[in-house]
Amino acid sequence: MCFDLDSRPPIPAIAGGALDSTDLTLEAADGNRFRAFRARATTASGAGIIILPDVRGLHPFYEELALRFAENGVDALAIDYFGRTAGVSKRGDEFEHMPHVEQVTWTGVSADVRAAARHLRMDDERRVEALFTTGFCFGGRLAFLTAILGLDLAGSIGFYGIPIGPGRGGAPAPAEVTDQMSNPLLGLWAGADRATSPEAVAEFDTALTRSGVEHRFVSFEGAPHSFFDRKAEQFAEASRQSWDEMLTFVRGHTPSPVAG
Repeated sequence: MCFDLDSRPPIPAIAGGALDSTDLTLEAADGNRFRAFRARATTASGAGIIILPDVRGLHPFYEELALRFAENGVDALAIDYFGRTAGVSKRGDEFEHMPHVEQVTWTGVSADVRAAARHLRMDDERRVEALFTTGFCFGGRLAFLTAILGLDLAGSIGFYGIPIGPGRGGAPAPAEVTDQMSNPLLGLWAGADRATSPEAVAEFDTALTRSGVEHRFVSFEGAPHSFFDRKAEQFAEASRQSWDEMLTFVRGHTPSPVAG
């Protein structure tokens, strides 16, 4: 698991920064219905982001993260992975996610991401011009892979996403498909991560450079996997810097700059 059940994003709330938030049910092209959580900025900036969770699916951590993005001028939509196997109802901490994770496929996730992109761009008052993806751990790898889906993304941001080796449900290794990537990437890495080695990150870096993909990698020395957590007070500075990196990346790749 990427985060503990009681983890929350380490980002201060901004009063009045979000216009609204709501639970949604979206439908993919294959007919799958899945749960999502949308948060909108008070003033539309043209930037929007799809949040791809860790293996727990749409946990409150990611709903709160969507709110923090909205408070900083970025419309956000966090999606669930388990519509095909667990339905669209909310789930508690007792939910056994791993049997559902084992049934997630790259084909299914791709269809769901496309539906989320369509919602942010077309269905939600056409507020979004520059669309991004971000993800954590399992979702971090998927965020990198959204760069091969032909979605005309402005950028993809991955936290601790394993970039090499076999993936769940037929997901390719990001380092092996860099020649298909069509948008800039931001990789945020935990320097003391036992799941993703410095060698794996270096291999991905080399592959992206070879393929001419614009990217920025930042590694936080001594930080463990899932350091981006309000409870991890000893890594508060790494969390602050990584949040700044995300907002800077989004602002730098949005035609109409997001208000700071």
